[in-house]
Order: sequence, then structure tokens, then C-alpha cells
Amino acid sequence: MLSHRQLFLQHQAQTSDFPLMLEIEKAEGVYLYDVNGKAYIDLISGIGVSNIGHRHPQVISAIQAQLDKYLHLMVYGEFVQAPQVLLANALQETLPAALNNTYLVNSGAEAVEGALKLAKRFTGRTELISCFNSYHGSTHGALSVTGSENFKRSFRPLLPAVTHIYYNYLPDLNKITHHTAGVIIEAVQGEAGVRLPDTAYMQALREKCTQTGALLILDEIQTGFGRTGTFWGFEKYGIIPDIILCAKGMGGGMPIGAFISSAEIMGTFKNDPILGHLTTFGGHPVSCAAALATLNVIQSGNLLSQVADKAALFRQLLVHPKIKEIRNSGLLMAVEFESFAVLKPIIDKAIAKGIITDWFLFCDNSMRLAPPLTITPEQIKEACTQILDAINEVT
Repeated sequence: MLSHRQLFLQHQAQTSDFPLMLEIEKAEGVYLYDVNGKAYIDLISGIGVSNIGHRHPQVISAIQAQLDKYLHLMVYGEFVQAPQVLLANALQETLPAALNNTYLVNSGAEAVEGALKLAKRFTGRTELISCFNSYHGSTHGALSVTGSENFKRSFRPLLPAVTHIYYNYLPDLNKITHHTAGVIIEAVQGEAGVRLPDTAYMQALREKCTQTGALLILDEIQTGFGRTGTFWGFEKYGIIPDIILCAKGMGGGMPIGAFISSAEIMGTFKNDPILGHLTTFGGHPVSCAAALATLNVIQSGNLLSQVADKAALFRQLLVHPKIKEIRNSGLLMAVEFESFAVLKPIIDKAIAKGIITDWFLFCDNSMRLAPPLTITPEQIKEACTQILDAINEVT
């Protein structure tokens, strides 16, 4: 009989020629356990997903309770389903009053797709603006506004009328005009290697969108649900977007996403045409129950107030001549090395030592650190010790 590894290579679609090939049997808290019982500290949270750790007891309990009631009932938006309603209400309570209408989907890319359609439909315009080195997903619309030509040239033609601007560069805001339907921007540029905007830039962007009637779409797929130390990243900038996107850390490990706007803007999906946006499995009741539990854990578990100190501890401990810089917004962190050639062996050695890290799509000389917010100071110290040992052993 073929092993799971053999079946993985033969029958499961691959996205690179060098998958990590770790065979995980169990996950709990910040730890992954392979089939041999070896423990790994997960410092990337499944790429920003497990913000409250793997298999949090309250998430598991919420999933189990919903399983005893019902699974999928009907395409999104037709039946009144308690998990969807309660989650939408809880999300609104974390947001300014204007952001009071939630459309639930299955993933971040789907949230992006819905938001792009919504901006076009509401404004009646066609131009979309996004940033160079942004990442918004791999579906056609999301890929169109992703800001790396290397990542998308093989899939052209993509959406027309997409303009790219430089992140955190005030003069480029003049490219936003009365022809612009929407500007989609990350609260912190993630795949670019954790690039933070100036508050003045974000406020000027908000003002420019208001002046021109363009919708400001804030991609919080990586930064939402506490990753930066506030529940939403935009809270640090004193602005309110027209549409906000979330996914990843939202579901406690379950697949879910959302785009959120005002009732006025979202209402344009109701006609011309009717059912202007559809999803069969969006807002799946089990995922919604898990997301609501995740939100409650973040709010009641004192997690947000711990983020800054935990990030500071990483910065304090990760000191080495090979480390050029550390950039972070809360526990979204980039540890920069000279090159990918230097970094990749460090990542591989760290994995061998039981520490899971990664790099960034558009910044491959920087190590990605985005651990569960529940990580303890002791676990941070253990992880940093192993990373420093890995650096010393391969450089």
C-alpha cells in the first residue's frame, strides 16, 4: 500500500517542486506534531490563520455544538441562520457604525472578488487602483490587483483598467481620480515583507478617496482579528474604510472570509441584476460558529494587550550579525537577512530543530514570523534560541 507521502506526490496537486513534506498528525496550541511524535512550534500560524492557536477548546466546542444542529442549508443570504446572524452582529460591534453590513464568503480571495465587484457596481466606474508589491489573492480579479508582475504575467490577460501606485508614497495619490471605482490597499503590506504605512499617508488616502468618490477597500486579511495588537489594523491610523476585508485569522482554523461595508453600498447587489453576488458555501454555519468563538476568545482572553510585549520580546532576543533588520506591526514580523540564499538554509535548519518559519512572496530575504497570539514568553524564548542556533550552524 502506498504511503501518505507517495499519495501526496502522485495525486495531490502541487504548487512548487519543493514542498515541505511534513506529515502532521496532530496540532494543539502553538504546536504541530508529526507522525513520529516530534513537536514543532508553529511561528507562522498556518500563514496567519491560527491567531488563537490550533484547535482552541472554545472553537472546538462551538464546532461540535453546531454539528449537532445543521450543516449547509441554502445558498448564502436566503435563510436566517443563527451562526451567520450572530457573527455578522459581533463583527459590526468591533467596527465603526458605518460598517454595518457583512457578506460572508469562504476565503480572503473571495472577499477581494466581492469587494471589487461592489466598488464597480456602487460607483458605476471601472478603474481599480492597488499598490506595487501588494498581495490580494490568486483568483483572476484578486490577481489583477496584486502588485507583482512576476507573479501574474503567465496568467494574462487579467482585468483591464487596473493601475498600481507605490505604497506609502503621497505623490501617487494623485492617480486616484473621478474615474476610480476603488482603491484596494493593505493595512500593512504583508507579502512585501511587513511594510508599514505612515498615519499621514493613510489619512491622505482616505481624504483623496472621499474627494473623488472612490471607495477605499482595506485588505485586513492578514492584519485583522488582532494580528497587529488592535482588533483591526486600521484602528492605528484614525481612518474608516468604505469596505473592509477579513479572512485568515477569522475562523480559528476553519475556512471563512468576509467583506464588510455599509447597508447603502452593499444594497446595490440587490438589483440590476438581482442576486448581484452569489456564493453557495459562503457563511457555512460551522465556519461561522468557529469564527464567532474566535472573536470571543480574542476579546475576552486579554490577547490584544499582550501582543506588543510579545513582539518586543522577539525583537529583544533575535539579535545576530546576520540579521539586518526586524520590521513588525504587532505579531506580524519580518526578520531580514542578506539574501534568500542566506535565509533558506536557516529556515530549513530551524524546521529540523522543530521551529516552523517561512519567507514572503515578494520579499524572499526576510523570515516570516506570525505566531499564534497565545504564544507564551517561554515558547518565544525557546523558538528564538533555536532560530539563533540555526543561524550559527548554517552561516
